[in-house]
Amino acid sequence: MGFWKRLFGRRDAALKPQRLDYLNEALALERQGDYDAALTSYRLALRDHPTDARVLQNMAIAYTKTNRLDEAIRHYRRALEVDSELPGAHYGLGFLLMRLGEVDAAAGHLRIFLQRPPRGADADRWVEHARQALAELQQEAP
Repeated sequence: MGFWKRLFGRRDAALKPQRLDYLNEALALERQGDYDAALTSYRLALRDHPTDARVLQNMAIAYTKTNRLDEAIRHYRRALEVDSELPGAHYGLGFLLMRLGEVDAAAGHLRIFLQRPPRGADADRWVEHARQALAELQQEAP
């Protein structure tokens, strides 16, 4: 677009402001280990898409990695309000509740996770981890 067209107000679609992809930005920041910056990007993504369960789940993971467990639990629960079958949220919430000694609630989330586990080579180790944890919880139960 030429100078005169821009000067006199003719707009080209290419000049319209573009929304940033805050979710991908946050994921990239997490890969770099900058969890606080990632959380800022997740908050911006959530502002644009307040019911995106992926954003909520990823925020919970980042909060867990920064040892802000209350916030992590809150975001996992919010993700499950949006999508009650989200396996990653059940998995993450189950293990956080285990850490807090909430055995019954933790076992419930791990059972739900194991009812519809993710598939794939990577997922196998998470599924086995959940199975072992659930078995330990059941042994501890009176």
